[in-house]
Amino acid sequence: MKRLLMLLILSPFFTTAQEKLLLAEGVSPALYVTHKVAPKENYYSIGRIYNISPKEIAPFNNLQLESGLSLGQVIKVPLSNANFFQSGTADADEVFVPVYYTVKGKEGLYRVALNHNNLSLETLKQWNNIKGDAVKNGTNLIVGYLKVKKDQSYLAKNGIGTSINANVIAAAKKEDKSPAIEKPNKKITAEEAGPPSINPDKFPTAKNPDNEKKEVVKAVKETAPAETKKAAKAEKNNTESNFKNLYNTQTKNAEIMNAEGTASIFKSTSGWNDKKYYCLYNNASPGIIIKITNPASGKSVYAKVLDVIPDIKQNSGMIICISNAAAAELDAGENSFNCLLQYAK
Repeated sequence: MKRLLMLLILSPFFTTAQEKLLLAEGVSPALYVTHKVAPKENYYSIGRIYNISPKEIAPFNNLQLESGLSLGQVIKVPLSNANFFQSGTADADEVFVPVYYTVKGKEGLYRVALNHNNLSLETLKQWNNIKGDAVKNGTNLIVGYLKVKKDQSYLAKNGIGTSINANVIAAAKKEDKSPAIEKPNKKITAEEAGPPSINPDKFPTAKNPDNEKKEVVKAVKETAPAETKKAAKAEKNNTESNFKNLYNTQTKNAEIMNAEGTASIFKSTSGWNDKKYYCLYNNASPGIIIKITNPASGKSVYAKVLDVIPDIKQNSGMIICISNAAAAELDAGENSFNCLLQYAK
């Protein structure tokens, strides 16, 4: 009797605790939200709250469905194709509830979008009314929507409607009155997408007294073969020193950091002609130039940091990710390789 009375007293507190923002954790395809077991709850009642089969919840937590749950136990509720959406339309008895992600450490919008089913960066910005490319640490960003039954989930009261499109979500263009075209809710995981093709022009640069200058291409008159070779050699030396000069400026009178480890390779359209190389690195700010050396070939390149390394399986154990153009210049092949790093602290 005393135990029953205690449960009745605590019940409102459990209900309040569950009504916090839905925060996504993990990395696609293993995204999830956490749930603290309240009185009288089991796999089936929790499954109804989050619109997912109890047969998916138990194995996701390495638990047996027959074993049941304990009061106050924290479990992971998977965000799968059955209940988590980034486009689509719900039935009349359903509603979409925003799911957020809290930005941590040095994460940027690019990383948040990639880790949540390779979400479009433009869509992520639109959902969260973001105009620029920067986001503060601790910011809660909408990364998708949980579809729940109105009569089965208390989460439904936080729903935004029955359709995920630009006309429903804030930041929609008022002048666009054409009906939204729904896309199939097919999810592409970060693993399936592979290394993303990166456009370096969309990333920030570090503050430096000697800012880089854009190359100016001037018309050159026809010259004799010998002069042509000389001009070509001069142009080659100039392009090779694009980031080397900036590296020398950054490292002048600065403490030099050294590191060694395994490098992976991502696809990029940059660097093949102008020898401007880029990389992803966790321990230096965007815009820092890193001297990367391949001990096997003895060759070095100078690459600008764009962002941190995506936290996906294929990057596990990698110290740096460099563009395929940089890897080719280092004679590193197409697979991961050992490298030496030097940069200004």
